[in-house]
Amino acid sequence: MDIENLKALYPIGIVAEILNIHPRTLRIYEQEGLIRPARRGGKRFYSNNDLQWLKCLRVLLTEDGLNIAGIKKLLTLTPCWNIRGCPEDVRKQCPAILNFPVPCWDLVPKNCAETGHTCSECAVYLKKMNHVMMKRSQETKEPRSR
Repeated sequence: MDIENLKALYPIGIVAEILNIHPRTLRIYEQEGLIRPARRGGKRFYSNNDLQWLKCLRVLLTEDGLNIAGIKKLLTLTPCWNIRGCPEDVRKQCPAILNFPVPCWDLVPKNCAETGHTCSECAVYLKKMNHVMMKRSQETKEPRSR
């Protein structure tokens, strides 16, 4: 995954304009746990991956007719790429696999519990943990500007 897509670059007003929605809508998504923008100086900033997820979220809400509660429930049952029917090549580029704002292990997916799968053996979980560890090691190597 491209590290550039993880950088939080866009303030809430720009993201709202790009998505043609009100900034309050983005705050609601955050309150509902569907997105976790980075914070700097108390302000929200979104990455390119956040934008991609928000576009997918908007499709689920507007075109597929789901509401926020429905999306949250679906995400506890199955990953978003199964809901949207994303092919393998799309999933490889999708931020949801490595950067989904609410990881499946926080949601305790029903499909994993019913099949006896555990997070510590899951490819998605292992990729995310590897990604987090790499990010932390990069953060400790980069000098902080004052």
